Amino acid sequence: MATITVNAIGEQCPIPVVKATHALRSMTEAGTLEVLIDNEIAVQNLTRMASGHHLTARAEKRGPGVFAVLMDVPEPVGIIPAEEPALACAPDCRGELVVAVDSDVMGRGSEELGRALMKGFLFAVGQLPQLPKTLLFYNGGAKLTTQGSDCLEDLKKMEAQGVEILTCGTCLNFYHLTEQLEVGTATNMYTIVEKLAGAGTLIKP
Repeated sequence: MATITVNAIGEQCPIPVVKATHALRSMTEAGTLEVLIDNEIAVQNLTRMASGHHLTARAEKRGPGVFAVLMDVPEPVGIIPAEEPALACAPDCRGELVVAVDSDVMGRGSEELGRALMKGFLFAVGQLPQLPKTLLFYNGGAKLTTQGSDCLEDLKKMEAQGVEILTCGTCLNFYHLTEQLEVGTATNMYTIVEKLAGAGTLIKP
């Protein structure tokens, strides 16, 4: 299986989608199409393009301001048009929603069930038509953004699409997880209060 890499860093919409579409239609065997970009809007548009071709896509943050969208191509797509206009630029899908998470489990009762519910909750947040602006993690919720968390894949996908992910630094230190932060950045309580106070809409699971 071949891997084709398209470098669209520095390119603005619709160029990354145009380049990706041309590369996709030129693939003669199954493989992976990797598109490198440097803005969240391109991540969102490339993900939509992949969906229009019925392809599985995942977004990764490769470094400061650098993202990759990887599309699994099980067979050549040829010149069959996508269901969704492949070259269209869509507006930013992030809204003003702020999600605050203060535990690594959701609800009371069984911790095993609570962890499964929290994973399902964060996955569902990532599937919203309008993504949240910010995800805040504090107290036990800090464990969700560190090594070993079952939620990292979903959180990294949202981060790659521009969602701000902040974890309480004091909480990371308390749980001895400061060096294990895997997604987003550490922050302080003042910033958390600012984000909560400025939230147009707030969700707390």
